[in-house]
Amino acid sequence: MPLQKTIGVNMYQNIKTFIESAYFQNFIISLIVLNGITMGLETSQSISSSYGSLIALFDFFVISVFTVEIFLRIFVHRISFFKDSWSIFDFTIVAISLVPAGAGFEILRVLRVLRLFRLITVVPQMRKIVSALLGVIPGMLSIAALMALFFYVFSIMAVNLYGEDFPQWFGTLGESFYTLFQVMTLESWSMGIVRPVMEMYPNAWAFFIPFVFIATFVMINLIVAIVVDAMAAINKEEEDKIMEQARSNEAQLEKEIGSLRDDIKELKALLLIRKQ
Repeated sequence: MPLQKTIGVNMYQNIKTFIESAYFQNFIISLIVLNGITMGLETSQSISSSYGSLIALFDFFVISVFTVEIFLRIFVHRISFFKDSWSIFDFTIVAISLVPAGAGFEILRVLRVLRLFRLITVVPQMRKIVSALLGVIPGMLSIAALMALFFYVFSIMAVNLYGEDFPQWFGTLGESFYTLFQVMTLESWSMGIVRPVMEMYPNAWAFFIPFVFIATFVMINLIVAIVVDAMAAINKEEEDKIMEQARSNEAQLEKEIGSLRDDIKELKALLLIRKQ
């Protein structure tokens, strides 16, 4: 029984070391990237007709590797695997890929491209950015609500001011909302929309310039500022963890040095006794 337990512990440690090694992580990253390339090539009818079987075989190999990886991670982390949001994300992506394409699940075959998002979980920098974005959702929702109110007010004004003469842009509330969204993105906003309106309404600049200034330069920069603050907060947390680890290592080192000094003193004492 002790021998079996020892073998089990050794196997567990070997699997844990294997799936957490840099080589295995790089292998998974390489598979995801190559799978993304093959999915892109598969959209070409000529390539798909010529190499469709090879692409399907490689796709089967990739999903097999991912499935084995998930089972190994569950074996190593046990219940903790399902407490980690990133692990659940990986599990869901792999589960979607395993669902057969037929029997009314054709849409899930299209969703298999979502497995490329696994790069987020295996690349630390990507994961950090996503964590920052998830952390700023409450602040971004507040800004989104403010922008929606701002767009709603200006859309109503645009319909009342320009809807009769420019129904293709401001004829309805929805069309006005979309036109103002285009103006916010600065895509052909001046020559394509504002100047034609100004030919009939010379003072239209007084409506569009404040809108562009507030929607494009103020609101968007507020979102950028929130994301930057979130990234700074994450970096600060990482720095604090590193400093705490350094302090812990320093304390452990000092403890070991003190123990060595005590051992040296005892050895010196024993040498003196022997000399006497």
